[in-house]
Amino acid sequence: MSEEPVFRIEGLRKSFGRIQVLGGVDLALRAGSVTALMGANGAGKSTLVRIVSGVYTRDAGRITLAGKDFLPSSPAEAIRSGVVTVHQNINDGVVADLDVATNLTLDRLNGRSARWFFNPRRVRREAKAVADRMGLSIDLNASIADLSLADRQMVAIARAMAHEPKVLILDEPTSSLSSAEADRLFQLVDRLRSRGVAILYISHRMSDIRRLADSIVSLRDGRITGTFTGPELDYEGAVNAMLGKTTSHGGIVVQDGGRAILTAENLQLGSGSRPFSFSLCEGEVVAVTGLVGVGKTALAETLFGARQPVAGGMSLDGQPYQPRTPRQAIAAGVFLVAKDRAESGIVPDFNIYENISLPFLRQLAHLGGVSSRSEERGEARRQISALGIVCRSERDEMNTLSGGNLQKVMVARWLSQPCRLMVLDEPFQGVDIAARRDIASKLRASAKGRATVVFLTELDEAFEIADRILVMSEQTLVGEHRNAGIDVNKLLAEIAGQHGMVN
Repeated sequence: MSEEPVFRIEGLRKSFGRIQVLGGVDLALRAGSVTALMGANGAGKSTLVRIVSGVYTRDAGRITLAGKDFLPSSPAEAIRSGVVTVHQNINDGVVADLDVATNLTLDRLNGRSARWFFNPRRVRREAKAVADRMGLSIDLNASIADLSLADRQMVAIARAMAHEPKVLILDEPTSSLSSAEADRLFQLVDRLRSRGVAILYISHRMSDIRRLADSIVSLRDGRITGTFTGPELDYEGAVNAMLGKTTSHGGIVVQDGGRAILTAENLQLGSGSRPFSFSLCEGEVVAVTGLVGVGKTALAETLFGARQPVAGGMSLDGQPYQPRTPRQAIAAGVFLVAKDRAESGIVPDFNIYENISLPFLRQLAHLGGVSSRSEERGEARRQISALGIVCRSERDEMNTLSGGNLQKVMVARWLSQPCRLMVLDEPFQGVDIAARRDIASKLRASAKGRATVVFLTELDEAFEIADRILVMSEQTLVGEHRNAGIDVNKLLAEIAGQHGMVN
């Protein structure tokens, strides 16, 4: 690892109107080192990345690459200089209307070094070389639009790697990846580190940071508030510096559930998968955990009527429950906070209170079928206060909110009306630790009178929120644990698929 930084940021400042987003950031990245950047939503991470990527211009400060001034006027110029970014928004890294091969070679096709007319055979030969270096096993002829979210992410990362960068910025790269895909990414990061690439790794996942980071930098309110290096990194200190306060996430008071609200008997999610049974009880919060792709989202969608099981049945409050559509589920009092808030939840053209009240306009309608705007706005204000949504008012547009606050609005939507079962699919994905704990605290505080089930990949998140933890593997349940005195080794073995089947 080089002692002299290959990439240095000094006194970086950026404001939008009267709002100062970056207030003098100093950051140094060394060749062959992974620096983890932690910051709450709204801390300035995205603005910092966009300046470095050539999307925004800075107001003040200096950036140097290998000792020379770095002043990219566009993302293409930043890439040509050797600074490559994989953005959190996957659609920023791929073109959905093109196939995988063209995406992997697109920058070469459009770059200054392109000296050949479009040749499909050469495109595929070049793409295969990129895919092989990455270990990417995806059909090169497949359309990006037909790929899963995880595969799109892997293509975006592979495309970035094709540039052989001097500095690589990864913004929440594992948020849509399975455990195996994340491991492949980690191995690639290790190889790049050994080749002397300086890496800035932006993540909220402590498991990622523990696996990769040589140092941690905490960002709060547009300023660096802590830098942590050494053989034993101070993870809790980094979180405290990020949040500006000492945090404690342990010691939840585990609740035993009351009577069963939802019961599933011999439920079968896919052809050939093992049937399973379970119940969700009043007043408790249940976490369903497991690796990506084991069926968690399929189960969440089944509970919400968005897909039908192969076999088995469910009951809600002792009555048969067989929703054929989400509309029927909502009418029965079953709500879902969907996994992909951008595609399944948020209406960008609506403001906060309109997004919160959208599914319940019929209930809110008064004489003549017109909803009461004052009632909608009043409920939105109550939810804004309860969840700590950072905004000026309930009339703010959704595109003015950070990722964590967007997620809080989606949770607020379904908490605004009483329900019998609240289903949340990866509600903390792309959400910082502060927002995560706000949401978890609100869900636990409001759990009385309903059952709550949260589908999570990150085990730490399950420990923070759940009274009971269920484990999924291969589209079935394989374990159940009360969140007190858990045998963690047994739980991890179940998650890894090394289990005896549990009914």
